[in-house]
Amino acid sequence: MAQQARAQWPQKQNKLFEQALAVYDKETPDRWHNIARAVGGGKSAEDVKRYYEMLEEDIKHIESGKKSNRTLLKCKYAAEYGVRPNRAMK
Repeated sequence: MAQQARAQWPQKQNKLFEQALAVYDKETPDRWHNIARAVGGGKSAEDVKRYYEMLEEDIKHIESGKKSNRTLLKCKYAAEYGVRPNRAMK
């Protein structure tokens, strides 16, 4: 399931998602709708929220020492934004 969800997010949309997260923080009204609009490609507010939660769960697995299929994604994100993986999606 998680692999399928990730496969539906092209690299360009993932980049737009990351950028939108930086703009629309937890305090932003209608955060997920704004992020979905920024990502485009027919993604709904529920899609982007679910994707965020999936990535957040992966980070928890990484922190606990469990392996994740998306470890490289988190590491790439962290390196690109200069943050530790456990802080990348918060």
